[in-house]
Amino acid sequence: MLPPSVLPDISSTWGEIGLLGSRRSFVDSEDWRKPSGQPISPPVGEMSGRTEGGATERQPRQGAERKAFPFRAARFGNVTVLLEQPESKKLFLKRRIRKLGPVTAIGQFATMVASKFGKRFTEKRATEILQQYNADDRENPTVSVIAVDSVNMPSAIEQIRIIGPAAVFLVSCRMLSASTLAAMPCPVINFHAGINPQYRGLMGGYWARVENDEDNFGATVHLVDAGVDTGDILYRSHMIPSKNDTMHTYPLLQTAASTDIAIRAIDDVLSGNLKPLPANGISRQWYHPPIWTWLWNGFLRGIW
Repeated sequence: MLPPSVLPDISSTWGEIGLLGSRRSFVDSEDWRKPSGQPISPPVGEMSGRTEGGATERQPRQGAERKAFPFRAARFGNVTVLLEQPESKKLFLKRRIRKLGPVTAIGQFATMVASKFGKRFTEKRATEILQQYNADDRENPTVSVIAVDSVNMPSAIEQIRIIGPAAVFLVSCRMLSASTLAAMPCPVINFHAGINPQYRGLMGGYWARVENDEDNFGATVHLVDAGVDTGDILYRSHMIPSKNDTMHTYPLLQTAASTDIAIRAIDDVLSGNLKPLPANGISRQWYHPPIWTWLWNGFLRGIW
């Protein structure tokens, strides 16, 4: 089941929190946050061009069998989804203005609004991606879904405590507050549509293309800490975008092509084999492009 936020659209926040299994002695509660082994990133200035964290090469293979993302109920058994409600655009804009200033924030919001008109032109490409990776964007009726306003609300935290999951898997949800993260009874893992630490935050695929850095077009599965996509890395995957891909389809491509690393990370948690590695290298947080940046790159460079 693919979360709504990775479908061809742009939303400020609409996320899913997957709670998997029942709690067991899978890993020492104090050890799962600690990195182990050697750095996973290549030296600064080098490009890896491969899947990292022990995963196999993630280039498209004709006719290859793909699993739906993030999890098939039959694969992991007990799966419960906490589905957050979208954050209001007003609150989103106010927060961006405080952080980035009014001009940039309004320019970013204008991009979000204007780009929605292009959604209809990407439906064919979205279907191709789903077919290529054998992914399914339909809701899975066998998976229990609990609607919450925010994962940071006391009621949501209580739901997680009642369920007692073996792992919490985040997809496009709000940042967990320090108190929420501290209250989690198990490892918390995030799927990020971008290569960390170079493309933290939003629109990782888009910015990799803008930066002429398609070797770092991909996705990251990492542990969650107090920062924005700064947690220790479990796996990365790389893929090659089509010339027909846009910011509407980048997240879908990154998600559908990365099913295996998501499943592998959960398998590692459940088997007590979690091996986080530090996210070394150049680190930068990205946001939506202001509308003037988006239009300039679109018309002059063909990067939408």
